[in-house]
Amino acid sequence: MLHSFVVGLGRSGQGLHLPSLAKARAVAPDLVAPGPVTAFDPFLGPEPVPGTVMAHSLEEAVRRAPPHRSVVHLCTPPHLRSGMLDRLGRLGYRKIIVEKPLALDLAGLAAVARVRRRWGLDLTVSTQWLDSALTRRLRTAVEGRDHGRLRCIRVVQNKPRFTRSAQAPGHPTAFDVEVPHSLAVALSLAGGARLVTAAWEDMATERMRLPRLGRARLRLDHHSGVRTEIDSDLTSPVRERRITLEFEGATLTGHYPCGETDHTAQLRVAVAGHETSRSVFADDALPAFFVSAYARYRRSPYGPGTLPVQVDTVRLLTEAKDLCAVRESETRPTEEAHSVPSIG
Repeated sequence: MLHSFVVGLGRSGQGLHLPSLAKARAVAPDLVAPGPVTAFDPFLGPEPVPGTVMAHSLEEAVRRAPPHRSVVHLCTPPHLRSGMLDRLGRLGYRKIIVEKPLALDLAGLAAVARVRRRWGLDLTVSTQWLDSALTRRLRTAVEGRDHGRLRCIRVVQNKPRFTRSAQAPGHPTAFDVEVPHSLAVALSLAGGARLVTAAWEDMATERMRLPRLGRARLRLDHHSGVRTEIDSDLTSPVRERRITLEFEGATLTGHYPCGETDHTAQLRVAVAGHETSRSVFADDALPAFFVSAYARYRRSPYGPGTLPVQVDTVRLLTEAKDLCAVRESETRPTEEAHSVPSIG
């Protein structure tokens, strides 16, 4: 069995990883060692957290979670990623699940790559949509070609996020919140791609304005000929995670679960001349992702994992943000020129 070591107990570590680890342990008791989970948070200190044994430092955690038989869940902010990975690698940890995004830009990605090579780290990025039951059904449809060739992927991610963005501004742009999940899915289904266009919008209310954190949109052209469009609106009044795959002979529309209270997905298949079919099924993706990752880590040698897709995701998101920043700088002088100050 593999032990679990969670580093960082914010929203991701305490709110997502710990409860999902408990579910994964219940599903695969011979794979994930029984709790409590060893945990360390560089910001909170050793305050007790239910279901964990808190360590005062990474060095102390080594005695509780031996590196050779432990999986680290790194849930600290992405701008600290390479530094924490270096510390963990120096202590002997090699099997590390990293909360998304892997990096915020190419400089951060290069720093992670250097640390990974230095210590021989096996990194798995926590984009659980890749292990979602809905994604698996979509992948089967793409690979089986029962509906002909895949032509287009469209993703809508509506999620009101005003309070969290204002209270804990850990993400620099809307591209860093929901888009890494859907972009990784699109790349896994349709292969490598180039960025065609991208745009971002501010998050604004009567009392505040958060630059670049309102909405993110991008379009890709895949080398396979598929087109992908992703629209993530963090100011939407409703919650929805919808993916549409357009094939030559059918349209598949899937809905991912939108929160922790209901882990149910839906899939509609519309074929011309036939009645639309609808499937509703359980889809608790994060525990399934952990079981898959732990199973891979227990094998020897390890399988290849999905790191190449995650690296490509960071590259494309960086290009999207750079393009938006350039356009923003080009339009700012025009906007300022049309802003006439009030006199008298």
